[in-house]
Amino acid sequence: MIDANAVADRVAHVRSVINEAGGTDVSLVAVTKSFGIDALRAASTAKCDAVGENYAQELLEKTAEGMPLIDVHFIGALQSNKVRLLAGHIALWQSVDRESVVDELGRRSPGASILIQVDTTGEPSKGGVTPPQLDALRARAESRGLIVKGLMTIGPTDGMQEECEKSFGMLRHLVNEQGLSVCSMGMSADYPIAVACGSTMVRVGSGLFGDRVRVTN
Repeated sequence: MIDANAVADRVAHVRSVINEAGGTDVSLVAVTKSFGIDALRAASTAKCDAVGENYAQELLEKTAEGMPLIDVHFIGALQSNKVRLLAGHIALWQSVDRESVVDELGRRSPGASILIQVDTTGEPSKGGVTPPQLDALRARAESRGLIVKGLMTIGPTDGMQEECEKSFGMLRHLVNEQGLSVCSMGMSADYPIAVACGSTMVRVGSGLFGDRVRVTN
């Protein structure tokens, strides 16, 4: 069971760290994957800006319980065959990284707001387009009626500061180059570095809710 008061205290701490890192107007997305509906409610009560979900089936099970009054972002690897099920529940699709997903979003969720995921680490385990592929995917998304709000990335697994700064600096440069407003980067382990590099949106899970049980679906 999630302790809503403890979550509120952790949210306050994260916002304090963001301020100390030089962040202004940085959105806090509470990553609620593998936690129950009480985590979403606690995030809403603590005035997080949104919650982030990674798994389609898990999110649909939570919606059946009644969603809290807070925006839901989809932040996991997105399969095009899941778009139809999720359309109508998602305020921002954060992990758009290939043509098939763009095309399905255009069909199932016209006018949807998206972030394009960019690979800034070169790690095979992480999704995202390469920087040279970005222009083409953005053009395709906009031609399908989608609203490209910005870009997102996942920092390096090793979490070394120098590598994080390189990854996050690359995304910030691309956001500026593209003339976009949202730069989603930074998670529980590295969000202070991301904010210092110019993040406008961080995705924090264990830093708010503690360790989670790993699930796959």
